[in-house]
Amino acid sequence: MQNRRKFLQHTGMLGLTGLIGPAAAMALPQPVTAAAPARWPNGAKLIVSVSMQFESGGQPADAESPFPPNMAAGYRDLPAATWYAYGYQEGIPRMLDNWDRLGIKVTSHMVGSAVLNSPALAKEIVQRGHEAAAHGMNWSSQYAMDYATEKKFIADGVAAIREVTGVTAKGYNANWLRRGANTLQILQELGFTYHIDDLGRDEPFLIQLNGKDFAVVPYTLRCNDILLIEGQHFSTGQFLEQVKMEFDQLYAESARRRRMLSVSFHDRIGGTPQMVLAAREMFQYMQGHAGVAFMRKDDIAAMALGDPAILRA
Repeated sequence: MQNRRKFLQHTGMLGLTGLIGPAAAMALPQPVTAAAPARWPNGAKLIVSVSMQFESGGQPADAESPFPPNMAAGYRDLPAATWYAYGYQEGIPRMLDNWDRLGIKVTSHMVGSAVLNSPALAKEIVQRGHEAAAHGMNWSSQYAMDYATEKKFIADGVAAIREVTGVTAKGYNANWLRRGANTLQILQELGFTYHIDDLGRDEPFLIQLNGKDFAVVPYTLRCNDILLIEGQHFSTGQFLEQVKMEFDQLYAESARRRRMLSVSFHDRIGGTPQMVLAAREMFQYMQGHAGVAFMRKDDIAAMALGDPAILRA
């Protein structure tokens, strides 16, 4: 099978030369000739990055839920509140047991108010070896905040996590990935080393902020339970098959270049019995392939920041 470089060299450039002339063809971007390293510094071909969103208990009164938005004004949606309560009462505890059974460590993006609502659970996540990353103080849309308000919003979420777990978050995820124009500068000022609010690549990379390196560990919507299970009403079988197909393609690509697979679970969705069973089957399948490493996102960011061969934006 021809790789992309050979295809561009053999068909793209030659074909364009014949159509628009050699001078115009030479002005087009040329294919990259330097081979990208096929292995990560830790020897892995493919990195698997798992997110466990800890949001329930910090949601606003009007947060989206499986119930129709037909409540009369002034009334609290009590069934929806129990749907969210499932996330911290059943979902995360079940996922934690599953991660232990699989022997993998994940990154938990924690909403500050959810942490304060369930401090023992937040502490347990860290004690069991998982990363506590920041996810704002609540579900507010920070892209609409001014600089000072947004900085306090992010810092308050970090403080809540630190107060409960003793850990200072190094990674950040905005609500629905919608960061604002000032977000990255604020994150750097607050001591963060990476963010995940980027869908543009299938591998981590570095950007420059004020002359300093800052890591991006891309997130996913294609392999995300809130979009597929809750939003698109996939069955667990469909979700499992879609993620396995994603893995198979990235694993094949990893023979030639570094690849990363991102999978995301939310407390009240990914923590259901059927989804935990699907996740177990999914990750056991991946663990049966040589050169696959499961890593927390802070460890991925640290590896990227220390790698001279890392991709740069």
